[in-house]
Amino acid sequence: MTLKDLPIGKTATIRSVGGEGALRQHFLDMGLIPKGDVTMVKYAPMGDPMELRIHSYELTLRLADADKIEIENVRDAGEKGETSKKNNSHSIPHPGLGEGGKFHFKETENPLPDSEMLTFALAGNQNCGKTTLFNQLTGSSQHVGNFPGVTVDRKDGSIRGKSNTLVTDLPGIYSMSPYSSEEIVTRNFVLNEHPRGIINIVDATNIERNLYLTMQLMELDIPMVLALNMMDEVRENGGSIIINRMEEMLGIPVVPISAAKNEGIDELVAHALHVAKYQEKPEKIDFCDADDDGGAVHRCLHAIMHLIEDHAQEAGIPVRFAAAKLAEGDQLILEKLKLDQNEKEMLEHIVKQMESERGLDRAAAIAHMRFDFIEKICDETVIKPKESKEHIRSTKIDRILTGKYTAIPCFVGIMALVFYLTFGVIGAFLSGILDMGIEALGGAIDQLMAAAHVNSVLHSLVMDGIFNGVGSVLSFLPVIVTLFFFLSLLEDSGYMARVAFVMDKLLRKIGLSGRSIVPMLIGFGCTVPGVMASRTLPSERDRRMTILLTPFMSCSAKLPIYAFFAAAFFPENSALVMILLYFGGIVMGILMALLLRRTMFSGEAVPFVMELPNYRMPGAKNVGHLLWDKAKDFLQRAFTVIFIATLVIWFLQTFDIHLNVVTDSKDSILAMAASVVAPIFRPMGFGDWRISTALITGFMAKESVVSTLSVLFGSTEALLAAITPLAAASLLVFCLLYTPCVAAVAAIKRELGGKWAAGVVIGQCVIAWIAAFVVYMIAGIFI
Repeated sequence: MTLKDLPIGKTATIRSVGGEGALRQHFLDMGLIPKGDVTMVKYAPMGDPMELRIHSYELTLRLADADKIEIENVRDAGEKGETSKKNNSHSIPHPGLGEGGKFHFKETENPLPDSEMLTFALAGNQNCGKTTLFNQLTGSSQHVGNFPGVTVDRKDGSIRGKSNTLVTDLPGIYSMSPYSSEEIVTRNFVLNEHPRGIINIVDATNIERNLYLTMQLMELDIPMVLALNMMDEVRENGGSIIINRMEEMLGIPVVPISAAKNEGIDELVAHALHVAKYQEKPEKIDFCDADDDGGAVHRCLHAIMHLIEDHAQEAGIPVRFAAAKLAEGDQLILEKLKLDQNEKEMLEHIVKQMESERGLDRAAAIAHMRFDFIEKICDETVIKPKESKEHIRSTKIDRILTGKYTAIPCFVGIMALVFYLTFGVIGAFLSGILDMGIEALGGAIDQLMAAAHVNSVLHSLVMDGIFNGVGSVLSFLPVIVTLFFFLSLLEDSGYMARVAFVMDKLLRKIGLSGRSIVPMLIGFGCTVPGVMASRTLPSERDRRMTILLTPFMSCSAKLPIYAFFAAAFFPENSALVMILLYFGGIVMGILMALLLRRTMFSGEAVPFVMELPNYRMPGAKNVGHLLWDKAKDFLQRAFTVIFIATLVIWFLQTFDIHLNVVTDSKDSILAMAASVVAPIFRPMGFGDWRISTALITGFMAKESVVSTLSVLFGSTEALLAAITPLAAASLLVFCLLYTPCVAAVAAIKRELGGKWAAGVVIGQCVIAWIAAFVVYMIAGIFI
C-alpha cells in the first residue's frame, strides 16, 4: 500500500520513495527514506494535506505526493518494526548547560594573524533558533518567529565585544541540496564565500533531523562548532545528551546552549573563535562505515573521491562533499567539476554498481547512509525518556485549532477578533487618547503663536501644515502597533504554520500552495516583508503569483486612510467598514488569483512539504522588539517622508506661480497641477483636485493620503462638504486596491524585475479605478 492509505494512528515502514528531481530529493532529506518509520497523525480539515510524524517531528504532505511512497509493516503507533538498539550511555557523565564538552583543541598550527577578519556562517535548519542566537551573539534585534522561513535573506553583525569578527545569519536550510530560493542563498554563501568558521545551530529537541545538515557541513572541511540549542527544554523533559561522546563521534566541538535564555553563549563564542583562529577543521569521520550495506556506499564514495580529486581541488570544492553530491546526483556540482566524458562514464559505472549492491537508487542510498550514522550517534548520546511537554501541549491545542470541524471557524474567529480588537476596541481607544493629546498640544501652541502675533504664513505652516498633516497621521500609531502585536503573537506561537496546513486545499483551488498564505498574512502588516517572505516558496511560479497577490492584502499603512474616512463618513459602523475593506482585499486577491491561474500562471501549485513546529509561548522580548521596530519605522516615516510631503503640499497650496500667498487654495500652484489629474476620478464621485493630490502623495507612503487631506481641507467638515458618503465609499475601495507604496514597488522590482514592478503599478491602478467605478455605480442605484 502507499502512504496515502495509512490509517490515522498507525505506523508503517517506508518501502520505497517515488517521484523524481528536487522534490524527491527533498523528501529524502526530510527523512522519508526506505526502511524509515512514519506515523499517520491526521488529515487537514478539508481532507488534504496529511500530517505525519517522522524522526520525532511533524511533517505535512499532500495525498498526491504520499501516493508515491510505498509502505509496509503497518502496525499500531508505538510498536517497533524490529528490535531497536539499546541505549547504554546512561551512566556516562556529561557537562551541564553551557559547559561544553572536553574537545581536544589542536594548537600546534600557526593561528591566523590578529588583523585577519574572522567570518562565521550561522547555519541550521529552518525554525531552529538561528536568528535568536544571532541576536544574542551580535546584540541585534532581528525579527524571529515560530514558523519555517522567517529569515529569507542573509544578515551580518559583529560578535559583541569581539573586534574583527563577522557573523552572517543565513536562511534555514534542511540540506545542501537547495529546494527553495532562500535555501540557495545559504548554499552559495557557504560554498563560495569561504567563511573562516561555521556555527551550526541544532534543535536539540529534534536532533535526528537537524544532524542531517550537520553531516553535510562537516564534509565542507571548514572549522566548525555545533551549538545544541533548546537544551533547557530537553532537560526539563527529563532528557539529556552525552556531549563528550557526541564530540568524539562527530570530531567537532559541541556546546549545549539555550539561545532564548542567553545560556551557554559565552562558551559557544570561545569555541567558535578558537576553531576559526587556529583553523581547526573537523576530524575525518567516515560516515559511510555506519551503513549496514556490506560497504557498497563506502566503496562508491571513495572510488568517486579518487576519480575527481584533481577536479575538486581546481574548482575549490571539498572532495568528500563533491563525491557525496555526485553520488546523490547533484547536477550543479557535476557542472562545476568539468569532468570529461570518460570520467562521467566512469562515475556512472561506479554509481550503478553501488545501486546494484545496495538495492537502493543513488539518492536514497546516500540519504540512508547519513540517517544510519545519525541513528548510531543518537543511540549512543541521546536520552529521551518521555514525550516533551511542548509536544503534548501542541497535540492538545491542535485538536481544536486544526480539528476537522473547528479549524476553519477558529481561523475566521481569530482573525475577526484581531481586527475587532484592533479597530473597534484597543487600537481605537488608544488612538483616541493620542488624538486628544495631539489636539491639546496643537491648541496650546496655536494660542501661544496667536498671543505672540507670529507671522500668519508661519502660523499657517505650523498649524495647517505640521499639526494637521503629521499630527493626523501620528494619531493612528496605536492602531498599527496593536495590529502588529496580535500578528506577532500568532507568528511567535506557531499558529501561522497551522494556518498554511489548514488552508492549503482551499488555496490550491486558486492555484497556490498553503505556504503562500504566510507571506500574504505578513502583508497585512507590511507589503515589503510579505514580498520578501515569498522566497520560502520552492516554485518560481508560486513565488511570482504570491508576490503579485500580496499587495491586495491591506497593509498597516492603509489603516489611517480607512480609519479617517470611516470615522468621518460612517461613524456608527466604522469598525465594520474597516473589516469589510480588509476582507474585500482578500476577495479581490482571490479573484485575481483565479484570473492569473487561467492566463499567465497556468499549471498546479508546488507540493506542500512543511514542518509543523511545536506551539510556544510568544516571547515578550521578541514581541517587544517587533513592536518597537514597527513604531520606530512609522515615526521615522512620519517625521521624514510624511513631514517633507506635508511641507511641500502646504507650500504648493499656499502660494501661486508668482509666489504670492493665495486667499483661496484653488488658485494655488497645487490646484493648477492637480486639476490635470482630477477628471480621471470624476466618474467615481471624487474629482476634487485636493483628493487627486492626496492619492498621488500616497504613492510615496500610504499614510501621506491622510496628512495631505488634512492640510488641503483643513477640517473634517470641509471634507464632508466636498464629497458624499457614496463617493467616500468609492474612494476607500480605490485606496484599498491602487498601487502599493514606493518601498513595496522597490521590493517587487528587487524580487521580480522592473517590468513586473511596472506591471504591478499600472495594473493595480487600473483594477482600483474599475472597482471604485463599479462600487459607485452599483451603490448609487440603491442609495
